[in-house]
Amino acid sequence: MPSAPPEFRTILGIPFFLGSVDAAVERMQSGGLLAVPAAPALVELASNPSYRDALLHADLVLPDSAFMVLAWNMLQRDHTRRLSGLTYLRRLLQHPSVRRAGNCLWVMPSEESSMRNLAWLAGQGIEVPADWVYVAPLYDSVPADAVLVELLERLRPQHVVLTVGGGVQEQLGWYLKQRLSFAPSIHCVGAAIAFLSGVQARIPVWADRLYLGWLLRSVSNPGRFLPRYWTARKLFGLLRRFRDRSPLPENLS
Repeated sequence: MPSAPPEFRTILGIPFFLGSVDAAVERMQSGGLLAVPAAPALVELASNPSYRDALLHADLVLPDSAFMVLAWNMLQRDHTRRLSGLTYLRRLLQHPSVRRAGNCLWVMPSEESSMRNLAWLAGQGIEVPADWVYVAPLYDSVPADAVLVELLERLRPQHVVLTVGGGVQEQLGWYLKQRLSFAPSIHCVGAAIAFLSGVQARIPVWADRLYLGWLLRSVSNPGRFLPRYWTARKLFGLLRRFRDRSPLPENLS
């Protein structure tokens, strides 16, 4: 495997961006696919080729997972720093190109979350026209959405922000990137907007910096999030075994 450029760190075969949040936002202004994979989704690298392909074809992958960063640094005696999807979204929402009405299409996971997220955005001075919001259907394990492709081709936004579930949104972003006739900036930020709008547990800046977002989510909804984070423990085994190599199925035997 060729070595990654200095501003990236290859972990489990994925080149993670090591630069600043400002650099990440600026890189994405010219188009491409940004992924922010969480630990429970990264466990699927070994078993989900569609998800693995999506991350490998992303133009920028952020080291959002606190568990991955801490485990990697311990195993490798490294000093990789986490760059959370929430930090990225906060900065992205300050960019004039995203704040301009009719320049950014939002893909929301439900009608209820859409209303609350849009109300929060309006409170921040970001008005989103009604036809620039798309409520996603319940996707299969490998998402496909011809209706969304048609909408994007008609509106041709500079930015597309995907706020659907982790593991699914990266595949949806890769699906869109392959099928669109133009190259928007596709930001897979998952639940980050929900942490700001109150759809999920609010995560203040200090908690995000201290890697405590998972704890606040677990306390707010233990039945939903504790099993998810318990599954994420398997990521440590993958990191210990494969380090910078991709956990391809043929290498797991």
